[in-house]
Parts: sequence; C-alpha cells; structure tokens
Amino acid sequence: MRLLGQEFDVTAMCFDKTSMRSDSVTRVEAQERLRDFGKVEAFDIPQEGRAFRKVMDHLTSVCTRRAYTRWLYESTTFRARLRDMVREQDFDLVHLDSLDLIGYWNDLPSCPKVIVHHNIESQLLRRRSEVESGAVRAYMRHQASLLQKEEIRWAPKVDLNVVVSQEDADTLRQLAPSARCIVVPNGVDTQDFRPVECPQTDELVFVGGYGWFPNRDGMTHFVDEILPLIKKENPSIKVTWVGRAPEEVAAEMKRRGVMMTGYVDDIRPTVSRASCYIVPLRVGGGTRLKILDAWALGKAVVSTSRGCEGLAVHSRENLIVADRPEDFAEAVLEVLRDSQLREKLGQKGRETAVKTYDWAVVGRPLIDTYRKIMLPEMTSA
Repeated sequence: MRLLGQEFDVTAMCFDKTSMRSDSVTRVEAQERLRDFGKVEAFDIPQEGRAFRKVMDHLTSVCTRRAYTRWLYESTTFRARLRDMVREQDFDLVHLDSLDLIGYWNDLPSCPKVIVHHNIESQLLRRRSEVESGAVRAYMRHQASLLQKEEIRWAPKVDLNVVVSQEDADTLRQLAPSARCIVVPNGVDTQDFRPVECPQTDELVFVGGYGWFPNRDGMTHFVDEILPLIKKENPSIKVTWVGRAPEEVAAEMKRRGVMMTGYVDDIRPTVSRASCYIVPLRVGGGTRLKILDAWALGKAVVSTSRGCEGLAVHSRENLIVADRPEDFAEAVLEVLRDSQLREKLGQKGRETAVKTYDWAVVGRPLIDTYRKIMLPEMTSA
C-alpha cells in the first residue's frame, strides 16, 4: 500500500483479522495509521469468534462443492459497501489480495482486475494433508481439489495473476496455461529492519502466530523431534517463539522449554538478541516473510527446504538448509558454536534482503505492470 499509494489513489476495503492486530490498537487507530497510503475501510470477518458460523461455512462448502474460503469472507455488510463504492466513483483497476475474495466478482467494476496469490492455495492444502491423518487428511485433500478448480477457473479470467515466486508461477501455469502471471516477491523494509549491535545469547527464535497451521505444525515438530537433540549438547539453550497463542498452549510450550511471547508490536528486539533464527516448517507455499525479516536484521537462519522455498537461497552462504531432525539440530549447534559462520550467514542474508527483496526493488515492476494494464493505449504508443 505504501508503494502503490505513492503512484495511485488507493481505496482499500479490508477484513479486520483481530488476531493479527495488537490488543492495544483499535480498528480506528489501525485505519488511521494507514491513512497516508490511501482511504481504508475495515470490516468484521463474519466467522471470527462465531463457532456456529464456522461449522455452517464448512457444511455449506461440502453441500455446494465450492471451496470453504468462498464462504469464510461472505459478508452482507462488505458487499453492500462495495456496491455503494462502485456507484460513487470510478476505478481504473481492482486488486484482489486473495482468491478467497472471488465471491465478490459480480460486484466489481468493469475495469482490469488482478488477483494476488500469496500461496498456490490448493498446493498448500495438499501439503497439509501430508502431515494430517484420518478424516482431517481426507477433508484437506477435498478442499485442495475444490480450490484447484477455483484456480483453474479464475486465473485465466483475470487480467493479471501476481505470485510471489517463480515456483508458484510455474505451478499456476501448469494448472492454467493461459493465465497471465508476474512474479513479485514478498518484500521487507530494509531501512526499518537493519542489524543492531546487541549482546548475543545462546537463544533460538521463531516468529509466527500459532493460529496458522504451518507455524503450529513446524514448531510442534521442532519441539518433539529437534529440540531434544540440541539440548543433549547444549542443555541451557533458550528458545523463544514470538506470536499469539492460547494460554494453555503457551503453558505447555514453557513446560517443554519454549517461551512464547504472545503478540508483540515490534519483533526486532527479540530477534536481534538471538544467535539463530529457525524456520522448521514442513508445510507451506509462497515465500516466507519471516526469513526476509531475519535476513534484513542480519541474523543467521536455519530452515527446512520447504521453509525457504522460492527464495534466493544459497545454502551455507546466506542460510543453512536442513530437513532431517538430526541435520537441523546439528546446523543450529554449528551456528551457535561458530561465530564466523554466524556472522557470514547474517551478512550475506542482509545483502540478499537489500539487493533482492527491499520493497523499493520488488514494488517497481508491479507498479509498471499496473500502469500497462490500466492504460494500454498510452504505454503502447
């Protein structure tokens, strides 16, 4: 929004996911902080905090054979405001920040439309099914097939599909060969996120909310399979998990040697004091913002291959890749023991963030492409 707001008049209609916002910040305050970038209106997620609605959305998905996410964001309030807005002013382009919002297609203005795919969602669910079992595995596979049908249907229909990695572009083109795609990587503000001098501790850090399944699965795997191997050699190791989680989960993790901070307004101090940033994900898609943040802060990172998928990774240069529990544990211990390796990984990671993933670098191609879509007769002249 910051980059687009420098070039365009931006109107943003957003669903307000309260679990992603600090309890100390109200919705009005959050909207006010975005005012410099555009006009922002926020709406409740109809399902949030409503167990009955959640169950009904799943049942509706099964009965209609339409992806569950189509019903997750179905809001009469949002739809009414969208229709009013389209009547009140003209728009040159619509940016749908997820295929989840495609249910509002018929209410959109007749101008070019773009869908952003932060992951190839059908692939993400299919991968999740690999680590589930029983009825949950079957249901994840079912939802993956429904989402794949949505991707096949809509990717060729919009004017542009924005994906965050070349791997995702290749996957989407396999599903929908005629789809027009552009790769715009996730980015990081390398001015706000930069290395700071502070005492290093024998501490590992992971950033990610418990509510997102890949984070939950990855850290459960780490605690069960990897942390015991690390503690055999370094019993005093500290592990910090930055992210919101239920109190009972935080208590269980503390018992097992992991301190959960809950939601924090600024991750930088916690990440900066750690010696190693871990990404033990087994499920995922797109690219990991958490790694970009760590790189920008000059931290040594150890990740699974799936955790760093789609990024400009050079193993043992800007990040160490390890998949087996014993390999992951040994990589972490090596980073803690070897200060030269730790410094090299941090320096090379910072260089990668600045050269490849700074928002100013990744945003320009998107802005130029949007202008071509909006004004084809001018750009071709």
